[in-house]
Amino acid sequence: MKILYAAAEVSPFSKAGGLSDVMGSLPKALEKDAEIAIFTPLHGCIDYNRWGLKELENSEMWITFGSSPQKFKLHIAKLPGTDINVFFVQNDWYFSCFQEVYPRWLDPRYEHERYIAFSLATLEYAKQLNFRADIIHSNDWHTAMIPLYIKANYKFDEFWSKTKNVFEIHNLAYQGVWFEDILDFANMRKDIVFNEWGCEHYGRVNWMKGAINYSDRIVAVSPNYAREILTGEYGEGMDYTLRGHTDKLVGIVNGIDYDVFNPKTDKTLVKNYDINSIKNKEANKKKILEEFGLKYNPDRPLIALISRLVEQKGLDLIRQVEGDLQHLDADFIFLGSGDKSYENLFIWLSNNTPNIRAYVGYRGDLANLIYAGSDFFLMPSKFEPCGLSQLIAMRFGSLPIVRATGGLEDTVTGYPLDNSNGFKFWGYDGWAMKDAILTAMYVYKDKYTLNAMRKSAMTADFSWKESAKKYLEMYRSLI
Repeated sequence: MKILYAAAEVSPFSKAGGLSDVMGSLPKALEKDAEIAIFTPLHGCIDYNRWGLKELENSEMWITFGSSPQKFKLHIAKLPGTDINVFFVQNDWYFSCFQEVYPRWLDPRYEHERYIAFSLATLEYAKQLNFRADIIHSNDWHTAMIPLYIKANYKFDEFWSKTKNVFEIHNLAYQGVWFEDILDFANMRKDIVFNEWGCEHYGRVNWMKGAINYSDRIVAVSPNYAREILTGEYGEGMDYTLRGHTDKLVGIVNGIDYDVFNPKTDKTLVKNYDINSIKNKEANKKKILEEFGLKYNPDRPLIALISRLVEQKGLDLIRQVEGDLQHLDADFIFLGSGDKSYENLFIWLSNNTPNIRAYVGYRGDLANLIYAGSDFFLMPSKFEPCGLSQLIAMRFGSLPIVRATGGLEDTVTGYPLDNSNGFKFWGYDGWAMKDAILTAMYVYKDKYTLNAMRKSAMTADFSWKESAKKYLEMYRSLI
């Protein structure tokens, strides 16, 4: 079986969100069962020498979009720790000129052009390499054009005649919507794709709707999220379309790479530990508190938040109860970047409160030290398709405090249930979040219960082993 993955980001080469981690881990878990190729843009932030990229000979290709010819080249590297080929599509006009995966303040039309160009170049290069995929696995709106191209432009192309399309929804909130004329740029036949059973949505092109309609299987990144997106509350205006395709919608919880996220071997930690040496976790707590200028007190819990600073992540709840949080007998450390309003909130809290500190930006080494040093991990998400941070936190023995939505509901067993590994609240309300924090602080004083919960969290299996089996079963059912 041959599987082609197409994604805007792939860890460890380029990373902006959870999609990157999935694309860096899922293929690795399936390597023994399939022949795999991964296609991703050659972003300017990718370290060419560090990852050993090489340009393929005679790979230069010209493709015309609308009336604009574009030049592409193809580069190759191995996914670290595997024999899987990762192909990087180079285009200096759309990707190589940026040092970010998702540059801010882009003209929306230009952003659509970028991913149209990448998607079509991916299909053309796969043909050039004679990689006749049994499955093409596209991810989010950035590659949602691929199922449309297969069904329209390549409809009578023998090369793709037996290929099945899998489309994965990592976040339904971003659907790729633009005006009808973008189809002229994409060289897609409007009479085939621009209709209500294609990509037309209220008079606009909606790439994700097209992929939902034209794919053979739709994957949501958790079972609960697969149920939620069928409702008006979480469906983002796509719920009625999805309800027409429930026969091909599945939910599979994503996993994390247990070799990468391992407190026993992580070199960024002050002191390594595992389930049998959890007491060594305190050394990391002391270090991270020192880094942020907070005093260490063994009787005072440390609560962390590592997140993109966007509305989805429930940061408005922190704004609601910021006055209460600064008077709790607990310390808080926040790490992340995003919307300026939230960045400014965190900076103000860091400068004006005795127990809240923030780092606006992202550093992988600092993030891992925070996971290891914190006692609890806060995720008050408004919605959360799957969530990987709570899985990483549990791996490091930091108990998640989450709003029970999407994948957070699937992965966290709330106190005081048997084998509980975290704390839940349901209402999207700052005071409901505060009550969950107070419950966690109560448990912190009961060291027997705290350690039992830490062991439950650290022994819970959210590796890719089980998730990969479900993906493999799904692929095999299609072919």
